[in-house]
Amino acid sequence: MESTLIEKSIQGDVSSFEKLIVQYNRYVYNIAYRMMGNEEDAKDMSQEALIKAYKAIGQFKMESGFSTWLYRIVINTCKDELRKRKEQVLSLDEAIADNASLQDIISDDRSNPILIYEQVELKATLNEALNKLSDDNKSVVILKDLMGYSYEEIGEILQIPIGTVRSRLNRSRTSLKSILKIQLAEQ
Repeated sequence: MESTLIEKSIQGDVSSFEKLIVQYNRYVYNIAYRMMGNEEDAKDMSQEALIKAYKAIGQFKMESGFSTWLYRIVINTCKDELRKRKEQVLSLDEAIADNASLQDIISDDRSNPILIYEQVELKATLNEALNKLSDDNKSVVILKDLMGYSYEEIGEILQIPIGTVRSRLNRSRTSLKSILKIQLAEQ
């Protein structure tokens, strides 16, 4: 089914492309949101990435999965926009401290106002720390620790060797740990 939609899309069938991307819209938006940090930019970058994907569908060679190809376009679109702005703007809902994900750290669903306030403060601190990472390092953290992709999938999406994925992730976690120690000491 997907391969048929891809083939028709390559031939210029807009409705086939629309059917093809329906199942990926949420993931495209989530990646864009995590890269850009806000809803408006995420919507804009998602739309821009999907337009780029439609225009470039003829270049898709089916050597990797369609999702891998599409997510690479989303990440590159967001990176390009961040570069244009010449600022490190990335607001994530979750981040990495040591080897545990923020999602694990802040998984408390209780509605205690004090806990909610502390979670908001922790997220703000983590977001500030993440803003200090390079776009490449943020991308690896997002894909691995927030989106749950394997090292192999991340390598395909970012077009880098698995060893590079592992070293960037390790470097990012170490940097985040150091940044967070400094930030928490200042509070």
